[in-house]
Amino acid sequence: QLPLVESGGGLVQVGGSLRLSCATSGFSLDHYAIGWFRQAPGKEREGLSCISSSGGRADYADSVKGRFTIFRDNAKSTVYLQMSNLQPEDSAVYTCAANPDYRYYGDPCDNYFYGMDYYGKGTLVTVSS
Repeated sequence: QLPLVESGGGLVQVGGSLRLSCATSGFSLDHYAIGWFRQAPGKEREGLSCISSSGGRADYADSVKGRFTIFRDNAKSTVYLQMSNLQPEDSAVYTCAANPDYRYYGDPCDNYFYGMDYYGKGTLVTVSS
């Protein structure tokens, strides 16, 4: 099991920004691809972004491309999701997830939007108009 913990959620006004963090305790994230998902009430979970363990590859869903940036600091075992120009439809519980490199023959970010191996409990983002 990989204990992922998200932080940084909260209430923000339309057009504002937030930075979410995904970290773990007692483990290194160096060899994990990390993804971000969100789920709003009554809606299906949506895969937003995935970053490879090296940070050399970052994928984004069309809904957030150009507004959200995923990056990581392996020295801190932390992955971030910088969100800007937030809109009310971005309100959701945001969850980070992980795929270990060793478990995948190809890139662990491939098809991340279908689901990943480990999930945190999420952090709530509310965008008010």
